Amino acid sequence: MKPILDESLPIFQQIAQIVRDDIVEGQIIEGEKVPSENELSNFYNINRATVRKGLQTLVDEEIIYKKRGIGMFVMEGAKTKLLDERKKQYRNEYILPLLEEAKRLGMSVETVMTLIKQEERK
Repeated sequence: MKPILDESLPIFQQIAQIVRDDIVEGQIIEGEKVPSENELSNFYNINRATVRKGLQTLVDEEIIYKKRGIGMFVMEGAKTKLLDERKKQYRNEYILPLLEEAKRLGMSVETVMTLIKQEERK
């Protein structure tokens, strides 16, 4: 868990993102129980309703599911789903703008790849 919450996003969104990160990083695996509302609210010293809203976001996204009276669990396929979403986001936020700027500069894709490989070796 990442103990730092900030003002960049609403807290419930940050809680949802922390759980997503934990799933992607393998700290919480598919089928495993997610920390409870009480555990998260105590750990981050925040209102339980805020945690509930963050976890409900993940239920709505079909990343976790509720077992009444037992807790919330990571759905099968959640990690793959999250990785696919992040790859798409990475493409849109980094790759496409990189290629657009390279084109404006008159650089070929091959030149960009060469520069990336040079940086990778450092």
